[in-house]
Amino acid sequence: MVAVAETRRRLGRFGVWVAPFSLLETSVAVQRRQFARIEHLGYGSLWSGETPPGAPVGGREVFTQHGLMLAATERIVVGTGIANISTRTAGAMHTGAATLAEAYPGRFVLGLGGQSGDRPLTRLREYLDAMDHAARALAQLPAPAYPRVLAALGPRAHGLASDRADGVHPFLQPVAHTAAARAAVGPDRLVIPHQAVVLETDADAARARLRAIFALGVGASASPYTAHYRRLGYSEADLAGQRSDRLVDDVLAWGDEAAVAARLIAHLDAGADHVLVHPFAADLPAAVDQLERLAPLLRDAA
Repeated sequence: MVAVAETRRRLGRFGVWVAPFSLLETSVAVQRRQFARIEHLGYGSLWSGETPPGAPVGGREVFTQHGLMLAATERIVVGTGIANISTRTAGAMHTGAATLAEAYPGRFVLGLGGQSGDRPLTRLREYLDAMDHAARALAQLPAPAYPRVLAALGPRAHGLASDRADGVHPFLQPVAHTAAARAAVGPDRLVIPHQAVVLETDADAARARLRAIFALGVGASASPYTAHYRRLGYSEADLAGQRSDRLVDDVLAWGDEAAVAARLIAHLDAGADHVLVHPFAADLPAAVDQLERLAPLLRDAA
């Protein structure tokens, strides 16, 4: 594991998370311009994810995509949020991460997860074992240390992250989860929450954006997200149908710039090291437009 303090320093307080389907439909030329724009705005990191095989909405291959992000910028840290363990072998996961870490020293974070089915945490632990074995076996590969964070939601996953990773990267969670994650992993691990945002003051329009994401499967009754919201104390009424306004408002930061910035800062107050801002927008340039409107308030907070 790497020095957490150095990673915190490089990340700063706020970064950006971009949806993989948004990048799929955006040309590489436009991506390059928008990534450079994000860096110029002062954000400390840039992340995107990878959907599992067979998902209704996909994305570009995660290491290729993040290599493009690194090449298009000069200093910003780039992270996978997440690289899916069902998509590649543990050896390929390690060599992909090690290659980017070697090419861009200190600028790459590997976020991984995506386990499903029976005994998901056992499967993830075994995958981490296999990654570590690959790192030892591939002695001919220059292998600089790179931070490894897990898409951990519940207490057992937090325990695994404390034992086998450098921290956690939770997705679509309220501020209360950030506090729980910090308490679970302690001060020596990274807590890097994702926060969905929309600069929209109409409540119905804003909430509809998150409910559309829930409808893609995140909010399904069998989803680990639903199970975790229940663990956090949300009632069956909150979890029914399109989800209650209470749950949506806790997970989505919406309103004017001041209201959204206050939610992002609340994650820091709850124990986050670094908060990833995910603007809901029609396309990548429109998302960066929202980031530009938030940037002055976030610079003051940092």
